[in-house]
Amino acid sequence: MSHVPVYADLTPDCVLNAIDTLGQRCDGRLLQLNSFENRVFLVGLEDGGSRVAKFYRPQRWSDAAILEEHAFSLELAAREIPVVPPLVIAGATLHHASGHRFALFERQGGRTPELEQPEVLEWVGRFLGRIHAVGATASYRARPALDIDSFGVEPRALIASGPWLPPELRASWLAVVDEALDAVREIWLRAGDLRRLRLHGDCHAGNLLWTDAGPHFVDFDDSRLGPAVQDLWMLLSGDAAQMRAQLEALLRGYAMFHDFDRRELLLVEALRTLRLIHYSAWIARRWDDPAFPAAFPWFGTDRYWQERILELREQIALMQGAPLLASRD
Repeated sequence: MSHVPVYADLTPDCVLNAIDTLGQRCDGRLLQLNSFENRVFLVGLEDGGSRVAKFYRPQRWSDAAILEEHAFSLELAAREIPVVPPLVIAGATLHHASGHRFALFERQGGRTPELEQPEVLEWVGRFLGRIHAVGATASYRARPALDIDSFGVEPRALIASGPWLPPELRASWLAVVDEALDAVREIWLRAGDLRRLRLHGDCHAGNLLWTDAGPHFVDFDDSRLGPAVQDLWMLLSGDAAQMRAQLEALLRGYAMFHDFDRRELLLVEALRTLRLIHYSAWIARRWDDPAFPAAFPWFGTDRYWQERILELREQIALMQGAPLLASRD
């Protein structure tokens, strides 16, 4: 791990000077927005407007991977799909200043969508179908796929190699993760050869902004290749009956623009399991960023890992049972 805190030199002056280099004259207003992976700021401009500036975490993505995500967002916006793409300034979307990489975006307001409403879910589903219809027309080359290795095996190895597991819980956690990953592999085999397409990748309610004109999708930073259901399951909540109804509302809209392979419903609990394992490793991987110990002080405690063990045992039971969202037709 690095001993120099990441973003240590990203001072307010550094942020404002970087934006000034693009001819975007700042008026000194600067508000840091809620983001752990990157550093994101709302920046005031002399003309009274504002921009959102995203400074990318060093060494997470290559320039090529960032530019692929930018190109996908711009492709969606060109087809009038409501996403918030990076601004093209002087012919470029990715900029460099003082050793940092950054992009600027239009400020997009909105509120949290009321996902308990079927008509809202159907509306969201229509736009997800349009996103996936475009996502299926090409592949990523520089960005990785969502798979068992990158979201399960590698996170397990990272945590096992570090100091985060309490000694008395280490064997229990490793055993339950191995059992969970075996269940994930079995489900993946049962689902068969599923199509992978370019996804939003982190499609939860926090990355959806709702206005009177409908939803806007923001933050494609986690965009990857993967099965379409990855962009659906995080929008579901409640008990099995509620989630089934929500899913069918999403798919009514989705099917207007893109075909959905219902075999992918087998993957819902497997994908949830991988996300849980990946999340703990994400915190561990970022522990040298001072923002993480401050935000997650309970990480590494006995209680945290006891809860993770219980959580994974529950996931194993769900994966071994009947698929929660299996089609009834």
